Amino acid sequence: MKYFEKLLIANRGEIAIRIMRACRELGIETVAIYSSADNNALHVKYADEAFLVGDAHPSKSYLNIERIVDIAKKSGAEAIHPGYGFLAENYWFAKICQDENVIFVGPGWKTIKAMGSKIGSKQMMRDAGVPVVPGTEGGVKSIADAKKVSEGIGYPVIIKASAGGGGIGMQIVNDEQGLEEAIAAAMRIAESAFGDATILIEKYLVKPRHIELQVLADEHGNAVHLYDRECSIQRRHQKLIEEAPSPVMTPELRDRMSASALKVAEASDYTNAGTVEFLYSNGRYYFMEMNTRLQVEHTITEFITGVDIVRQQIAIAAGESLPFDQSDLSIRGHAIECRINAEDPLNNFSADPGKITRYRSPGGPGIRVDSGIHMGYRIPPNYDSMIAKLCAWDSTRVEAITRMRRAISEYIILGVKTTLPLHYAIMNNQQYIAGNTHTHFLQEEHILSTLDRYKRDEETRMQTLAGSFGEGKKVAAISAAVNMYLQPKKD
Repeated sequence: MKYFEKLLIANRGEIAIRIMRACRELGIETVAIYSSADNNALHVKYADEAFLVGDAHPSKSYLNIERIVDIAKKSGAEAIHPGYGFLAENYWFAKICQDENVIFVGPGWKTIKAMGSKIGSKQMMRDAGVPVVPGTEGGVKSIADAKKVSEGIGYPVIIKASAGGGGIGMQIVNDEQGLEEAIAAAMRIAESAFGDATILIEKYLVKPRHIELQVLADEHGNAVHLYDRECSIQRRHQKLIEEAPSPVMTPELRDRMSASALKVAEASDYTNAGTVEFLYSNGRYYFMEMNTRLQVEHTITEFITGVDIVRQQIAIAAGESLPFDQSDLSIRGHAIECRINAEDPLNNFSADPGKITRYRSPGGPGIRVDSGIHMGYRIPPNYDSMIAKLCAWDSTRVEAITRMRRAISEYIILGVKTTLPLHYAIMNNQQYIAGNTHTHFLQEEHILSTLDRYKRDEETRMQTLAGSFGEGKKVAAISAAVNMYLQPKKD
């Protein structure tokens, strides 16, 4: 079914291509936008039309609301899909789309606004009977108030910016001595990053697991969950590896958490795809936040349920009802996603943009690679360092890990440093194999200190395998063939 004639993707890289693939299967023409740094990017070549949106800096391009909406209207696009990141959770963008009669593929702007406030959303969930982490019920703007709150809930505490996400500005404080300095730092970062210095304070859970529930809701009152994912392996509060379902989940716990997730969707008047995130510790779970957009890790949920989440997003935005109910859904096997970033884990995960000189992605049964890169592509320094998502599925968790190891061993990316050796080390870690993960896994398991051996082995192996590509003319011929096949239409 063709839900729209034409759709604009307000994003770049692998997620733009992922959305375009769904549109191509649905017979929907696609419009790409690109910055001056992305002139030769794969998502530009894949789209039916492509328009320059602005300079390399995100504020001049992928965050330029007025220009994006103008391109949508001039190109004849009836809808805009924001992907994730950039404007995906910007309620003002969703509102302007509505005002300009362009359909926003996502929830309503009022829902985005309500769930975008950590303080407001937690109060909404308290009122709805969803468990939340003990902490402030409103914003904290003075150190005196912060001390009083922290003493009340007990140390350790975590300080967060009320606005924004991605772990930006988070500070963990173990006692009153470090509180004043941490609060001042958190306020400075919050003001700089989000234009709002308001912070909140919560009880800090030691070694929690990060578990999330995927939900879908249409405009006709129907809602389902697509089960759980675990996202506990993180660096700087940002996810590195996700898996579905969570290895800690029991049928009873799943029933309780999924009921809470659907309660969150109902309380927020949610439509489209969204993710309810919880922290789990010592048998109890707590609402953390709701991501009002498509998640990076939607891929593994698609693996275990067989549901095309992006296709459902588009259908819901077009006013369609969900084509299934909860009884139609079940978990099939186990899936793992490794986020492949162009960064150096041994140098504080610093980004490593540059030209990819050799590239070969893995394949075979149960393997999925979502990527916007190719051999000869130059990774720009202006955007997030994630360059690919490597996913593996198999009938059991142990078999999925084994399959992921095999896929990593086939993946060749040369010219830039990547997190591939880190993922390989984790897939061989006995605590990970046993399912004993938590948000401090990298530090506690000393993964980085054991990485040198994996890094050397991987680099030697990749250099050896890369020899099959040849040099010079052969590389140029492959690049030319790719460009010819994906020739874009630009304004």
